Amino acid sequence: MKLWILSVTAGILLGVGWAVFLDSSDDTPDKVESAENDNRFRVLQSMSPAVNRDSLLSVTASLDEIGPISSIVIAQKGDLVTEEYFGRMNAGRTHNIKSASKSILSILVGIAIDKGYLKGVDQPIGEFFPKYFKSNPDSLKEAITIGDLLTMRSGLTSTSRSRYGRWVISDNWIEYKLSRPMSGHPGIDRDYSTGNTHLLSVILTRASGMSTRAFANRYLFNPMDIRLGGWDRDPQGYYMGGNNMALRPRDMVKIGELMMNMGIYNGEQLVSPEWVVESVKPVTGRRPGVINYGYLWFRRESAGLETVYAYGNGGQYILIIPEIEAIIAVTTRNGASGTRSYRRELFRVIDSAIVPGLYTLYKPA
Repeated sequence: MKLWILSVTAGILLGVGWAVFLDSSDDTPDKVESAENDNRFRVLQSMSPAVNRDSLLSVTASLDEIGPISSIVIAQKGDLVTEEYFGRMNAGRTHNIKSASKSILSILVGIAIDKGYLKGVDQPIGEFFPKYFKSNPDSLKEAITIGDLLTMRSGLTSTSRSRYGRWVISDNWIEYKLSRPMSGHPGIDRDYSTGNTHLLSVILTRASGMSTRAFANRYLFNPMDIRLGGWDRDPQGYYMGGNNMALRPRDMVKIGELMMNMGIYNGEQLVSPEWVVESVKPVTGRRPGVINYGYLWFRRESAGLETVYAYGNGGQYILIIPEIEAIIAVTTRNGASGTRSYRRELFRVIDSAIVPGLYTLYKPA
């Protein structure tokens, strides 16, 4: 059951095709019509009329020439199309995926709701931090919801960008984030902040009675045969919510396949299809900067095809292209300079060559 197919679950029709998402949402600026009603597939073919597997492999094999890329792994219809590793990177090595960790955290929150550890996205955060709010009562902050954290609309001043260093060197990341002034309205004003997602990790731990890492291993990684590498923790021992998780590129692809297959992996429903659907729907926010954003998943178009993706600083990506059943995982050497220009060039290659090539492999002319 793919993310882009209309599926029936428990007798209820779930509109999970991308055209259905976009047609029913006023929040998405770029609407994608059905294949029968536009010419984007003809455009795709004309962009890369002679693409075959060998030419696609040639493109991926030379990607390190455009920047500090360390790996690219592409899968389609459940099969490995190609994988390339550069420098010291190899298939068995885990890599810090930076803020692409946030999208995995979103899956973990969905699992926690499915299993009853959490009540839902409307649950207020106040009950998870009773000691802090007993000493620092604030009804507005206590009413911030899990959904507000997932969509970066907590209203709390951000701890990312220029404020990130001060946050991570603080003695208590939780109290530092909760003590930030309200710079926006919860549920309305969006301001990207890893502090928001760290609160989600703390909530997962306190709700489940196990660390976020143990929770992830039990309900997500072990069933998918994913080997988790390093993962930073805060001074109180809580695993960092939304950053610095290390995975192998092939395991990044597995995460993409789980989402594309509506939460199913190897025949096991790990997270509900309803959660997958909700987590990729763009949610509005009055502040710019994070556009086409759902529950910690981004959206964009690639060569006219709707794409869902996880993004980590420097160029760590899990790209899901449901209409051609393709997953692209990319890692970049952390700390490399010039990654902004590299990312632009990477997406130029993805949009103009890789995606059209995968389309041609998926639907030969």
